[in-house]
Amino acid sequence: MKYFNDKFFGERLQTASEARLAMLRRAKKPSADDPKVLQRTAERHAIVAAREARKEAKARAAAEQAAREETEKAEQAALAARKAREEADLAVAAQAEQKALRDARYAARKKRKA
Repeated sequence: MKYFNDKFFGERLQTASEARLAMLRRAKKPSADDPKVLQRTAERHAIVAAREARKEAKARAAAEQAAREETEKAEQAALAARKAREEADLAVAAQAEQKALRDARYAARKKRKA
């Protein structure tokens, strides 16, 4: 079988070997002290640090929000307790007034009968 370039077998083997070596060189990892590797590592560290900062800020904001909500709930509970106390005081006062009116009616009836 003739090839287009009509190369010899040895030349084809040499070309294939060079192609394999080129593929290996492309696939080989760069060394740890390579400037591109160092730059990528620094960028990754910066991204991680920024992510951690955002995470901490978000956690602080959530804690502040929870504290605000807790304070608001406590204020609402205190307000509800005060309202309940006031309503109870008003109810006691109303009962005392009704009792006073009833006692006055009984006294007036006894006075009329006597």
